[in-house]
Amino acid sequence: MNYIKELDIKDIVAAALKEDIGTRDITTEAFIPPDKSVKAIILAKENFVVCGLGVAALAFRLQDKDIKFKACVREGQFVKKGKRLAKLSGNARGILTAERVALNFLSLLSGISTKTRKFVNAVKPHKVKILDTRKTIPGLRLLEKYAVRIGGGFNHRFCLDEMVLVKDNHLKIVGGIDRLGGFSRKQRTEIEVKDLREFKTALLLDPDIIMLDNMSVKEMKRAAAARASRKPRLEASGGITLKNIKKIAASGVDMISVGELTDSLNSVDLSLEIL
Repeated sequence: MNYIKELDIKDIVAAALKEDIGTRDITTEAFIPPDKSVKAIILAKENFVVCGLGVAALAFRLQDKDIKFKACVREGQFVKKGKRLAKLSGNARGILTAERVALNFLSLLSGISTKTRKFVNAVKPHKVKILDTRKTIPGLRLLEKYAVRIGGGFNHRFCLDEMVLVKDNHLKIVGGIDRLGGFSRKQRTEIEVKDLREFKTALLLDPDIIMLDNMSVKEMKRAAAARASRKPRLEASGGITLKNIKKIAASGVDMISVGELTDSLNSVDLSLEIL
């Protein structure tokens, strides 16, 4: 698994299996002999960017360590409908019991990587980074942000202790951006602004990044022209879609954060078939 270690996600996958199985798979145990072995494949039922093969393999292995899982494609590969993603062999009970959890992870993560790839392709030829946000499913952030990277995007903050990010509600509580003059920059710092007046004030505070929140492309261009050289870096945020992202990328910003990558999920369609 690129970027993530099995140790990091083992508890996540084990919890998902526990949630799905409960105490035992009563249907499989009622109809499938305990010593029955089978072969199976996982098929793509639409076009997408593959992500989560290692997670799916782990789900089967945690259920039955003797199940063999062989990927037929590579992580991050664009596949077309009908493509064989993986081959499995082993105990029939183990494969059937872990099937739904494995496919759920593979479907969800592939959906995120596919959507990310669309946004990454949409900003070309501009060298703008596509960022994710913290709008993730609780407990699955590590995996969802991994899927963004597989799709060609970049991770913003994993958690609140990673960097200082002063947002609109912080500013409301302290009395506005003009009240930030005495703040300490011991950590990497970003300030969110909503207009050019706030942007000019933020420039004086010398943050690493200024977030241009829901500003027009015209305002973004003016902000990019107003900064000295390429510092601070500029992040566009708010209302980003595939329809408007290319114009935003051409404005001079360095990064574009897209909440839609993870907060509006489109899981891909795939299936496990017994041979």
